[in-house]
Amino acid sequence: MTRKKKTRSLADKVTIRTGRRKDYKKWRHDNPDQVAPSRRFVAKKQQQRKLQAVRKLARQQSGQDIAIHPDKSASSDKPKGDDS
Repeated sequence: MTRKKKTRSLADKVTIRTGRRKDYKKWRHDNPDQVAPSRRFVAKKQQQRKLQAVRKLARQQSGQDIAIHPDKSASSDKPKGDDS
């Protein structure tokens, strides 16, 4: 007797009338509480997001600073409406 191959897909864990894709989609629509990503997948994605955030922060800090509106800060020293 052969052993059943381990799988991470949810389709094999579900017992539905047929193996047709539309039946599985219907079951998934009817049972949203039973359809969830595995803890392993969630942990992996969380780790990826943390790494991505660290890399983005490093890129931002290594970049050069630019003055976006340099002329505005110089002209804001004078009060508006004072033409004397």
